[in-house]
Amino acid sequence: MKQERVFSLHNNMLKPQHAAIVQEFPLQLLVNGREIATLIGSPHDLRFLVAGFLRLQGFVKSLDDFMLFSVCDEFGIANIRIKGELPEKLRPILTSGCGTGITFTLPATETSTATTTTPRWYQPADVFSLMDQLARQADNYRQHGGIHSAAIGRNGQLLLYAEDLGRHNTFDRMAGEALFKGIELAGSVLVTSGRVSSEMVAKAAMMGVGLIASRTSPTDMAVRLCQQAGICLIGYVRGEKALVYAGAHLLEQHQSNDKIKGVTGVILAGGSSRRMGTNKALLELEGVALIEQIYRKLATLFQEVIIVTNTPADYDFIPCRKVSDVFTAAGSIAGLHAGLVHSSFDTIFVTACDMPNLDSDLIRHLHSLHGEHAATIPFSQGGQEPLHAFYSRSCSDVFHTAIQQGDRKILEIIKQLDVELIPWDRIKSLPGAAHSFLNVNTPEEFRQIPAQK
Repeated sequence: MKQERVFSLHNNMLKPQHAAIVQEFPLQLLVNGREIATLIGSPHDLRFLVAGFLRLQGFVKSLDDFMLFSVCDEFGIANIRIKGELPEKLRPILTSGCGTGITFTLPATETSTATTTTPRWYQPADVFSLMDQLARQADNYRQHGGIHSAAIGRNGQLLLYAEDLGRHNTFDRMAGEALFKGIELAGSVLVTSGRVSSEMVAKAAMMGVGLIASRTSPTDMAVRLCQQAGICLIGYVRGEKALVYAGAHLLEQHQSNDKIKGVTGVILAGGSSRRMGTNKALLELEGVALIEQIYRKLATLFQEVIIVTNTPADYDFIPCRKVSDVFTAAGSIAGLHAGLVHSSFDTIFVTACDMPNLDSDLIRHLHSLHGEHAATIPFSQGGQEPLHAFYSRSCSDVFHTAIQQGDRKILEIIKQLDVELIPWDRIKSLPGAAHSFLNVNTPEEFRQIPAQK
């Protein structure tokens, strides 16, 4: 097993940790020059797996039947030559076991620079509710053992249920039932009693499932496929605790009707931190990185939070989407542009990764003033604050053109926009306004950060 970054889910909060994930290894099997199967199993002792498979298929009886036996772990290919000929037509029999010897790959998906459908986030309570309903439905599993069960639901309501000797068969049964009954599965939640393999993820993706949850663990290939397909993958769902292996950003934390609707919180984390001498986003206050403090604040205000960074691995401990600049080496204006391009909504609130004392009341007040303006930018005591401001997607074309023309000065570029400038005198009476604009660029400024309330 190998250790991977996951997120523990408890009390609607996601916390980073590491967990061991079972490895799944696909091995292409060539016999006498013919590809006859792709075996999927654990990556150890593959020669035993190959020899045993061929023996139990009746192709060989002893080691003397092998003329060539080569297993390449690096490329996942077993090249075998045996005495005698294979049958002209091989007739596969799909068994009731947990693997069928057939692999599926997800079709390549085009990434869009703008979201064309309403974004979907999932409530942890709905996932736990569906898992409880699955347990109550699985009478055969409790009475006889050896029966796998699965269910599909939406918004905590169970739509489909299936059980079978093979865990993958439960997915097929639900897909078939949905077809007969005309049930739309796009964005649904699938819960299962068994381990989640790559084959099962591929089936779920073809159904349009947006979240998969299991009582037990996924394989490493299942995790990678979920990351590729944009599916949230949850394992070890027990009570109201779980581990999130992929798509943690699709789970809504701090569920509240008071969140600012239709806005993405954007954190810019692309600076060089030259004056600080180290990545200031990762500096810790009371054991919490600056950027994580900012994320936590924005997660209470907005349904979606993204980090613009060209080094996403630096922030893998934060359960949100990380996106890259469309234009590299173009400074903060490129970060603003990327935030608008990748946002699921038409409006963003942008902040820098070194502003740990953001004030919720001030941000809400600025949003109330935004209206139909292209941008709403406040003044602090020190001047305009374009990295503590709201921007509409219409700004992206202006930013795009400016970057292409070599312009990088934000204050000059925003003069081309319909901007609502908020003077300091209009907001200074808000209790947290003075601290909200505080940013840190040097070790001395970092040491002087006031304590959070």
